[in-house]
Amino acid sequence: MFKTILRASALLLLLMLVSCKQANDSTVSDSSNPGKLTANDAIDFVVDAEEQLAGLLVENERMAWVYSNFITQDTEMLAALANKKFTAKQVELAIEAARYYEIPELDSDTRRKLNILRSGITIPAPRDVAKTAEQSEIGAKLGGMYGKGEYCYEDGRCLDLGHLSDIMAESRDPNTLLEAWNGWRRVSPPMKDLYARQVELANEGAAELGFADLGTMWRSAYDMPPEDFPAELDRLWGEVKPLYEALHCHARARLGELYGTDLVPQDGPIPAHLLGNMWAQDWSNIYPLLAPLEETSSYDLTSILRERGFDAITMVEAGEAFFSSLGFEELPATFWERSLFVKPEDREVVCHASAWDVDEKDDLRIKMCIKVNAEDFKTIHHELGHNYYQRAYNKENFFYRSGANDGFHEAVGDTIALSITPEYLQKIGLLENVPDASGDLALLMKRALEGIAFLPFGLMVDQWRWQVFAGETDPDGYNDLWWQLREKYQGVKAPNERPADAFDAGAKYHVPGNTPYTRYFLARILQFQFHRSLCEIAGDEGPIHRCSIYGNKQAGQRLNAMLEMGRSKPWPDELEALTGQREMDATAMLDYFAPLQEWLDEQNQGRQCGW
Repeated sequence: MFKTILRASALLLLLMLVSCKQANDSTVSDSSNPGKLTANDAIDFVVDAEEQLAGLLVENERMAWVYSNFITQDTEMLAALANKKFTAKQVELAIEAARYYEIPELDSDTRRKLNILRSGITIPAPRDVAKTAEQSEIGAKLGGMYGKGEYCYEDGRCLDLGHLSDIMAESRDPNTLLEAWNGWRRVSPPMKDLYARQVELANEGAAELGFADLGTMWRSAYDMPPEDFPAELDRLWGEVKPLYEALHCHARARLGELYGTDLVPQDGPIPAHLLGNMWAQDWSNIYPLLAPLEETSSYDLTSILRERGFDAITMVEAGEAFFSSLGFEELPATFWERSLFVKPEDREVVCHASAWDVDEKDDLRIKMCIKVNAEDFKTIHHELGHNYYQRAYNKENFFYRSGANDGFHEAVGDTIALSITPEYLQKIGLLENVPDASGDLALLMKRALEGIAFLPFGLMVDQWRWQVFAGETDPDGYNDLWWQLREKYQGVKAPNERPADAFDAGAKYHVPGNTPYTRYFLARILQFQFHRSLCEIAGDEGPIHRCSIYGNKQAGQRLNAMLEMGRSKPWPDELEALTGQREMDATAMLDYFAPLQEWLDEQNQGRQCGW
């Protein structure tokens, strides 16, 4: 998790009631006479908005930190109150920003800031008091339905999503998998009518901010005409689709061997419940079924870390040393004093790994319940990537203290994690010798089952929502559209006929939680593009899946030059500063996985691929 001015929108629906007052307050300018507004008025408004939001954001961040690290009813209420104040001000200023945005004489910098402000609310509420209250109530209900969801078996066991996900990951019995898969999807049908009404209200709110619908509002944040953005995504998908299709073909063949071709036909989509994940978005849990049989990883990083006596602090110190080797300044002393590294025994905390810049200056922190294993070693490098990005742009204007677009922040952290290679581990003394290439296929397969398998799901979630927001399907068609897109992009299908009231999209948190999802697709593309360019800057001439930029200050300088920009420039300008390219480019991912692609093509000879 990382912080931008949009961070509070995750709780917006619970807190929107307070915006009613601002939306109707007499201090809000009269929108019936926009001709009175001038470019100087807009500049003054932006300066004032920055000052108001900056102060409230720091207060909100501190309370959010306390709540995450000391979970009680009191800290929950205090955090909600701080968030409420910040969110209400966001709403008020977004409505005003929409008015100033229409002034024709605006300079580009002011217009950019106004657009960030007016589009910075994920789910805008209408100004109407009753509708705003209804929007808030719907948001609370949807969040409660998802959070409290469980499935009760005939034997009386009631399992939540975590336990049902464990079954999806571990079981190889198709009937057991099917029951868990269907069981979780019983949580979402009651959400459908509420969600449909929320879409109506959010579209009305988006219209008041000057957008055709909510999807247009979300797509307006990408420095291009909103109507062009879907085509850009399809272009990127087209570049990497052959690799996904090869992975899909191999997975389908191996699953057919295990479950039989009656259950897994070899010429169609894969049943969604067989891929090791509740949403079939990450296939890493079925790695043993798909692994190159003759290949094994040549080292066990978890065992090495434990044998060397690593603990939570030395794991983080290793991550800091990576960035220091690139020329980045060491983390401030307060980072070590204020971060949470180990789960306390005396209280409840949110253990989900996250990176914070509490005061938007130098109060950097991470919050993790670190375990000494390979996964957390990688996660630490990732989270520190967020921290160094946050510090790099902290001198920018308030509205520009975030990633160039919402895919950049995650991509930076993921890029750093790609440099955790055998060569890097040898340089820091965790491996005596760099293993030969015999284990590379196993490592590439593991990464592909996480990253490549995710891409079409990361793409289609918002493709579905954008059509819903645009009114291209009604609630009766929600589920049909969901599975049409899943089959089109992922090549997966529902394992059985879906009930008439099914709302399977609602079984994925980000839909009822109203979290835009395209950012995750973009991050997967960008991380490999960043990595390839940094390897070129570092002068590494080997295969990029073995490249680590550790110790290369020239790569560090180029990376920092992009990070310092924050969101101050259109993302193509910032991308060009690092990569020399003005377009996102998925071919870097193909370069990275080239040995795996070659192996998959060999395995797939004689198989009927596609669906």
